[in-house]
Amino acid sequence: MDIRPIRTDADYRAALREVSAFFDQEPEPGTPEGDRFDILLTLVEAYETKHFPVDLPDPVEAIKFRMEQGGLTPKDLEPMIGRMNRVYEILNRKRPLTLAMIRRLHEQLGIPAESLIKKDEAARMT
Repeated sequence: MDIRPIRTDADYRAALREVSAFFDQEPEPGTPEGDRFDILLTLVEAYETKHFPVDLPDPVEAIKFRMEQGGLTPKDLEPMIGRMNRVYEILNRKRPLTLAMIRRLHEQLGIPAESLIKKDEAARMT
């Protein structure tokens, strides 16, 4: 099978070329081609995780994204955040989220808690 770890950018590009050839017609699992495809995907994913990490969005961006996804308005956030003025303070980065708000946003909107507890980088820059 001759598969090696991905250590360099050249190794990464070569693995991507080989994997992309399988995307149009994915090989059957359990076949030699299927096993090679799975192993290469795992290696590519590990390399990308290490070299191209994706950072979580800040809390306000996570809330705004969920609002956009669900067609929500600031009024829809009142049960989780509080009165409308409090909602706007949060969305305008004038006030941080409380632990109770974080819990309710996570439970009711499914926003990852990791995003909600992350430091709000945009607020610190203003």
